[in-house]
Amino acid sequence: MGTFDSRPRLALSAFLMNTSSHILGGLWRHPQAQQHRFYDPQIWVDLAIKLEAAKFDSLFFADVVGLYGDHEGGWASHVRKGLQIPTHDPLILLAAIATHTENIGIAATSSVIQAHPFQFARQMSTLDHISNGRVGWNIVTSVLANAHRNFGASTLPAHDDRYGWAEEYVAAAYKLWEGSWDDDALLADKEKGIYADPSKVHKINHRGDYYSIDGPHLALPSTQRTPFLFQAGSSPRGVQFAATHAEATFLFAPHPEYVRKKNAQIVEQLNKAGRERQDIKVFAGLSFVVGSTEAEAKQLEAEYDEFLDLHAIIAHIGGGLGVDFGGLDLDTPIGEVQTEGAQGVLEAVLASTPGRNPTLRDLAYYRAKQQQIVGTPEQIADALIEWQDAGIDGLNVMNHILPGSYDNFIEGLLPELQNRGIAQREYAPGSLRNKIFNRGDKLPDSHPAAQYRGIFDDLSAEATVVEKSVFSSQES
Repeated sequence: MGTFDSRPRLALSAFLMNTSSHILGGLWRHPQAQQHRFYDPQIWVDLAIKLEAAKFDSLFFADVVGLYGDHEGGWASHVRKGLQIPTHDPLILLAAIATHTENIGIAATSSVIQAHPFQFARQMSTLDHISNGRVGWNIVTSVLANAHRNFGASTLPAHDDRYGWAEEYVAAAYKLWEGSWDDDALLADKEKGIYADPSKVHKINHRGDYYSIDGPHLALPSTQRTPFLFQAGSSPRGVQFAATHAEATFLFAPHPEYVRKKNAQIVEQLNKAGRERQDIKVFAGLSFVVGSTEAEAKQLEAEYDEFLDLHAIIAHIGGGLGVDFGGLDLDTPIGEVQTEGAQGVLEAVLASTPGRNPTLRDLAYYRAKQQQIVGTPEQIADALIEWQDAGIDGLNVMNHILPGSYDNFIEGLLPELQNRGIAQREYAPGSLRNKIFNRGDKLPDSHPAAQYRGIFDDLSAEATVVEKSVFSSQES
């Protein structure tokens, strides 16, 4: 058995989606699965309360704003299999969860295409107030052509162009969150009748290729100001973006060696961005099947496998890559796939089958099995030593069924992780950011958002008042 003496703890995040079929297609059919009732907010509230009692760091909601690419010549199979359709808006769900919890972080995906940064910044500030500083944002650019067409585009922009768009989007949001209101702008002075100091509230006058925003930010600064920042891009451009902006990045890694390789890339890009490895947490997306014995774990795995739909998994991955794999035999080689879609996913698939051209079955196996650890609590904890040594700081815990997979993790594996000292037993105080990094509620000065603090003084309400004489001359 390995030991975690003097090891840092692993942050724990529950990887969720407000839909019936997220990663492991077909499992919604399991008799004990409740994700088919995803539209019932009580399911999520109850799960959040359970995860908070277990001292999970966060609930993380993935999201899409369009259909995956065609499968079997169209999108009928997506509807038939419930492939992330229907899916509901996670931001609204976060508000409900926030009012029923006190410590667990609540994070959601929002693409740069789906909301104007002025509106989105206001929504996130509001959620950060509602949650008392526990909100997080997963920054995505949307790989789905249908999603872009839903918001007025005619085609899917090139992969790197989408990241250029995201750079301006986050810059505009940073200006609103970090630069529009000074910390002491709010007075609420009833005696003097002054609610806020006009010299400390500023417009931002952002002018870019995509957006023109005057400001000011309409929401008060929240506990974190800028929400905790997640990002999951694993292509070279995605890693660069994550190293510049993210506080946590997610890897869909087939094995620890892949983590080690991506870690080296992240460190290289962090150095270029003027940040350090300690400025970002690397999460691995993994699922777990825990048994008191190996035989019990294997039996539960076989039970889940009965309901696994490999073709739904192929439709999911192919749809993200923009390739229709429908109608092909599962033993068909993937070949040289060129795509503007999720390039990091394809790279990870190829890495999971070194030395040969992977088949569609390999593709499905990669998604369902390569990121799954099956065994006793001791065996799984030992396996996680290898992942931690390869460079992960946390687990993005995927589920087979809701809420059963998290019950299995909490009751079976979590006590062993806590006994070894790598899972927390209590929360740190403060915001999600402070709970994760233990260095305050706000972004550090090394983050690019910090450059917008205090630079808009000449655009304050006080500084831009037009002299009364000007009005008088105009009226005359």
